Amino acid sequence: MNETELHRIDRTVKQWLKTSRDFILAKMGENLKISQKTSRKDLVTNVDKENEKLIISKIRTFAPNSQILGEEGFGDQIRQTKGWVWVVDPIDGTMNFVKQRDHFAIMIALYVDGKGVLGYIYDVVNDQLFSGGPDLGVFQNEQLLPAPENVGLRNGLISLSGPMVIHDRFNFQKVAETSSGLRIYGSAGVEMAHLLKGEIVAYVSYLKPWDFGAGKILAESLGLAVSTVDGKPLDMLSSDFVMVATVQAQQDILPIIGSNV
Repeated sequence: MNETELHRIDRTVKQWLKTSRDFILAKMGENLKISQKTSRKDLVTNVDKENEKLIISKIRTFAPNSQILGEEGFGDQIRQTKGWVWVVDPIDGTMNFVKQRDHFAIMIALYVDGKGVLGYIYDVVNDQLFSGGPDLGVFQNEQLLPAPENVGLRNGLISLSGPMVIHDRFNFQKVAETSSGLRIYGSAGVEMAHLLKGEIVAYVSYLKPWDFGAGKILAESLGLAVSTVDGKPLDMLSSDFVMVATVQAQQDILPIIGSNV
């Protein structure tokens, strides 16, 4: 894919995201239709579903031969990564959306033959769009982001899944104690944005492809390490315990986890 085509796709996706943002903001003042997926802490709303349908309809028109993996199930059943594969999370951080009307994101990623090409994390309320990829660079709105400083665990803040810390999964209470401090935001997109800006040095949680698809592309484009929690390569179609971190923080965390994986 040449640079002209990349820029054309990039401009188009940003237009979709602006449209989706306007749609969500308009819906925020209405009564939400809320239902549970797997538990009372795993919610979905009518806005999640409607926004996914909106984004998917735009992808179908723009790139009809693509495959689409969407969190709410309106895309395709994807078993292989050949060709164009779009990964869509219409509202990442639905609990925050429901309870706070803040701290949530729209995420879109494009993979071509299994390779991450473009990723987008849109902090809706704060109108902050993180976008780009390995060939375009990574931007916060129109500002090119530098690679985060390679800070180690002891000198940086860390973001971990709350339940993983509470239940001390993978010795994560020790990981948190070793760091400069623990932060929990409740949205993979928001957590990733803090990491891209160099405000935290690692983020670890159980994630599905729509949770990490965009962040993986953006993080790797900035030289951050993206892997499973035990440092193995991450399959873009897998659901797993995922670590995104500076290279030094990853090296610091792995020995603490040790045989607890």
